[in-house]
Amino acid sequence: MADQSHYAQQPRRVPQVNTKYRRIVTEIPAPGSLPILEKLRQYEPRSMSGQPPIIWDRAEGCQVYDAWGNMWLDWSSGVLVTNAGHGRAEIVEAIVNEARKPLLHNYCFPSAERAELTERLVKVAPEGLGKCFLLTTGSEATECAIKLCRTYGQTKSPDKIGMISFLGAFHGRTMGSQMAGGIDKLKGWIVNLDPAMWQVPFPDGYWVEDTSFDGFLASLKAQGVEPQQIAGVMTESYQGGNASFAPAEFMQKLSAWCKEHDILLVMDEVQAGFGRTGKFWAFEHYGVTPDLIACGKGISSSLPLSCVLGRDDVMNLYPPGSMTSTHTGSPLPVVASLANLDLLEKEQLTERSARLGSLLHDELAKLQVKYSSRLGYVHGKGLVASLHMIKEGRKEPDVDLAYRVVARCIDKGLMLFSPVGVSCVKISPPLITDEDQLREGLEVINEALGEVLDEGLQAQA
Repeated sequence: MADQSHYAQQPRRVPQVNTKYRRIVTEIPAPGSLPILEKLRQYEPRSMSGQPPIIWDRAEGCQVYDAWGNMWLDWSSGVLVTNAGHGRAEIVEAIVNEARKPLLHNYCFPSAERAELTERLVKVAPEGLGKCFLLTTGSEATECAIKLCRTYGQTKSPDKIGMISFLGAFHGRTMGSQMAGGIDKLKGWIVNLDPAMWQVPFPDGYWVEDTSFDGFLASLKAQGVEPQQIAGVMTESYQGGNASFAPAEFMQKLSAWCKEHDILLVMDEVQAGFGRTGKFWAFEHYGVTPDLIACGKGISSSLPLSCVLGRDDVMNLYPPGSMTSTHTGSPLPVVASLANLDLLEKEQLTERSARLGSLLHDELAKLQVKYSSRLGYVHGKGLVASLHMIKEGRKEPDVDLAYRVVARCIDKGLMLFSPVGVSCVKISPPLITDEDQLREGLEVINEALGEVLDEGLQAQA
């Protein structure tokens, strides 16, 4: 079986579930799924086996189904992709119509679809960000942002190449994005780290109690970094490994400092954009306008697509043909994104996220009080949240507890994705979730927390 040490590999009897939104009728994992899991174990690297061993067969709206009669209420959004919901008919139709044209690929040759999408994306960006460069993955977008920062910096001075990012940040899995990221254990393979990439503490208010901008400046000073060395500062609008926001005042001072020193401010919105946090862009919570935005995931609610939005003078630094990508604006993801933008606007999903987010966070705050000895804090906005699990009565992360809570929720028919080496249970339902679905998911989280913690107490007795 696949090497997933945190999850049981042999089928286990679990209580059956049958509600409007959840149905568990088999053992977990489903016995019929074992040959597929074995084939994946045989032919894929074991790095791919980090998620609960549930074989997705189809996904529609807020539900995920396997082929053996089980149905999960989805609180993963396929790792924050399906903002408009899974398998939306409007998105499927747009993809099918484009495929039947047929137009499946056109490299960087112009297309009407690409022209329409770049215009649409620029129109939803803040004023002053007039260019859109379409790419494929979030990592590609953050790498491009780094490239543009350094290129811009060198127009000012040969030494202005430094990139500042934040400890705990996740910007992707390619070399540049992982060097810019703030998770040391992801960087060991690189060996020769870029000496002009520096990380500073992220002022989340819990693990890092000093949320002042003076702390940012002090960290740069301690590392011997001067503003004239810095080309760009890149931060996730909220930290993607959890759902932690910086204080608005901190971000406003950071933005002003970047302007003062002609440093580009990059907001990584790959997880956060397209209504997820109750604002179309999560950086709107801070009242700032970045110079570059890296986008992805919820941009299409489906197929692989990303982009960088930015200032004309920065985005136009490279001459024709010199900053492209093989699948730049590939037709199927482009039309999927256009249909997705229509749904976000027509169904007012950003506003829905804000409204239901108030309910979600009110109820999660009650859970934090109820389980305060093991649930250290809850962060997030809109329809994204993180429950940070800690050791009993200690401000110390408990990664194993987070895995066990996720596994118990899966058993109960609530789909979550596994934390990547962090101690949080990440909550991110599709933005089309209704209040009844939200309340049912909250009940499952409450049950799972209670059961897992009770079992821990019994084991200690």
